[in-house]
Amino acid sequence: MKVYTKTGDTGTTALFGGTRVPKHHIRIESYGTVDELNSHIGLIRDQTINDLYKSVLIEVQDRLFTVGAILATPPEKETLKNGQPRLQNLGIVESDIEFLENEIDTMEASLPPMTHFVLPGGHTTVSYCHIARCVCRRAERLAVHLNDIEPTDARVIKYLNRLSDYLFVLARKLSHDLNADEVQWIPRK
Repeated sequence: MKVYTKTGDTGTTALFGGTRVPKHHIRIESYGTVDELNSHIGLIRDQTINDLYKSVLIEVQDRLFTVGAILATPPEKETLKNGQPRLQNLGIVESDIEFLENEIDTMEASLPPMTHFVLPGGHTTVSYCHIARCVCRRAERLAVHLNDIEPTDARVIKYLNRLSDYLFVLARKLSHDLNADEVQWIPRK
């Protein structure tokens, strides 16, 4: 199978189910941003960090492939002609969200309470987490926008929301683990 198909040379691409849309379509923006997020998470995973964080990030990357597949499937193509779901055995479930919540709670238990906003930075790995968090928020906004146009699985939006929280807490935890400076933003008077 060749990498290039030439079918997108005119500025359109196919969704799951074959529907062709412009490459700037909100659905493409949504799952394209999830793909971008997945790449940023890969960059975090490539850093010298605790193996536990790496295993969590691999799980997150797996779930993001599922999120992308869900976002790439228009509602009218979710069911095959034989009545079976197009994305059999693929979905975001509550336990995926609970997994992130448990990881957040575990990390927060070892961190000092936050009293102010945190400025991104202090260590390259921490900065990568903040970049991924921002891309995750953008993916969430795009998924919400898509949901306003066509119904989207609400758990996808919830997962992206929780994932951005996880990435924020991971950045704080890595700041702590790496003895990086965590600079809190204090408004000027």
